[in-house]
Amino acid sequence: MKKFESFLAKHIEAFIRHRSELGYVNTGLRSLLFSFDRYVRDNGNSWSYLQPSFFLDFREQLQGEPQASNGVIQAVHNFFNYLVRIDYCQSNPLQDLPYKKERAFVPFLFAPEYIERLLQMLQQKIRKTEAHFLTDLGVYTAIMLQARCGLRISEPLRLLYTHYDPRDGTLFIEKTKFHKNRLIPLPQNAQIALNNYLSVKNELAKDTPYLLAGPRKGLRNMQIYKAFHQAVQEIGMQSPRLVIGNTVFGRPTPHSLRHSFAVNTLKAIQARGKDPQKALPVLAAYMGHTKYRYTAVYLKVLDAKHRQNLVDFAISHQEEL
Repeated sequence: MKKFESFLAKHIEAFIRHRSELGYVNTGLRSLLFSFDRYVRDNGNSWSYLQPSFFLDFREQLQGEPQASNGVIQAVHNFFNYLVRIDYCQSNPLQDLPYKKERAFVPFLFAPEYIERLLQMLQQKIRKTEAHFLTDLGVYTAIMLQARCGLRISEPLRLLYTHYDPRDGTLFIEKTKFHKNRLIPLPQNAQIALNNYLSVKNELAKDTPYLLAGPRKGLRNMQIYKAFHQAVQEIGMQSPRLVIGNTVFGRPTPHSLRHSFAVNTLKAIQARGKDPQKALPVLAAYMGHTKYRYTAVYLKVLDAKHRQNLVDFAISHQEEL
């Protein structure tokens, strides 16, 4: 593990430990703070340098998308709030530092018929050999749960056998993003597919505690990404990430299935003559959002066709932008 090297190193480590003790998931926090630690080490390794202009220069030299830069600034801002709370400093030098203006993000969306084509292709790619069958079937089942239930990619991979109740057809999603637990009912087609998978797993890998597993251990993210992108290519849905003006149009990723689940659910509610706005609190709880305003962003893109119309319009007016 790389060590922090600036004069703030011990305080950064203490901050990360403090967050862990509070129950926060610190995934990525260390790498975010590394860039700040190295900048302090190389450009002013004492408290006297840490003036507002120092942080403005630090912000400007950050590479990548504005959203990524803002993530670093947010992590550093939280770190200095911690230093204020422990009386190491009197005020947060980043309190008036503005964030970079972020581009609007329009996710890639799969229409329901393409969700079905994707899942069918994944089924066809399951290898029937003893060494690969259970793993490939587990990868298919993980992606199926993302598509049918709007799960994040990490959520099906972290499920334990005890998290599924086949009598009620429910999954218990434990302490994922936003540190939330939730109990979700499975759609019937998802429950049938999961039960079919478990009938195989119980014969071939009954000793593993994971709900979805290969012959000896749980599944990994990279297995999901590889199978997903191969299937996307096979059905002709590959699409590059586009940056047009102040808008980013995302490429298909496994997380696109979560976006698609939300948008397709709201569209189906609208098609039944109901108000999708009123469904947001329920959908937010199902997807594990802390506030339903996070779910409300999906109302801005009504469906995959609408999203493609936005792409076409932006491309046609690219020179004007």
